[in-house]
Amino acid sequence: MVDRPTNDRGWQLIDHHPSIAAWASAAHTLALKTLATRDEPWRCGDTWLVGVDALANDPSGSVPGAAFPWDALPLTPEPLHPAQLSVIKPGYPQPSPSEAEPAFKYRLNRDAAHLDGLIAQPNGARMMQEPHHWILGLPLNESDASPLVVWDGSHEILRSALTRALADISPENWGSVDLNPAYQAARRVIFATCTRRLLPAKPGQATLLHRLTLHGVAPWQANETAPPDGRIIAYLRPQMLSVQAWLKAP
Repeated sequence: MVDRPTNDRGWQLIDHHPSIAAWASAAHTLALKTLATRDEPWRCGDTWLVGVDALANDPSGSVPGAAFPWDALPLTPEPLHPAQLSVIKPGYPQPSPSEAEPAFKYRLNRDAAHLDGLIAQPNGARMMQEPHHWILGLPLNESDASPLVVWDGSHEILRSALTRALADISPENWGSVDLNPAYQAARRVIFATCTRRLLPAKPGQATLLHRLTLHGVAPWQANETAPPDGRIIAYLRPQMLSVQAWLKAP
C-alpha cells in the first residue's frame, strides 16, 4: 500500500469497486439527512454548499451500514475527520456579494484552482496552516456535472517552488511564512505548461490526489445533469503533523 497517487501526474482515478460503492450508497443516505437539516449558507449565488466536516462518519471512515473501503484504496488506514460534503447545483458559479469580481472570474475561468491547506490571511498573505496527507474524493450520486479538475504534474512544480521559497527558513517556522508570491508564480507556470484534466467519477469510483496537486471545480455546463439534490462528492483530507513532512514526503 502507498499513501500517494502512484503516477507522476499527481492523481489517479480508482476504478469501480463493490466496497466503494457500498460506502457511497450508505454515505449518500446519511448525507441527504444531514443536508436536509444543515444550517449553512450556500455560496456562489446559492450554487455551492461547502459542507466542511459535514458527514458523520466515524474515525475509521465508516458510516451506518458500510465500513470505509480501505481494501479498495492504495492507502494505509489512519484516523479520519468527518468528510466534507461538497454540493454543486445548476448554474455554478454565479456572482455573489461575498465574492469580489476578480475572484468570481477566477472561479469561472480557472476553475477556482487552489492548493488545499494554503490559508488566506486578512493581510493578503497565504500560509500553509493545514498540511494534508492526501485528498480523496468519493462521489455519492450519479452526476456528470461540475467535475473535479486537476493539472497533470502540478504537484512537482508547486513542491519545487515552495521548497525554494522556504530554503532559508527554519522548518519549525514554515507554517508562518507568506507563500503567496511563490504560489502565484508557480500557478502561472502550471496554467501555461500543464494539461488541464477533467475527472468525472461515479459512485463506486474514487479520485485520489497528491496533496500538492493544483485542483478545482469546473463550471456547470448546460448539457450536464445531476439529481435534484445536486452533485454531491465527499472529500477526505487527513492532516499531517508538520509542514516539513507535507513538503518533503513523497
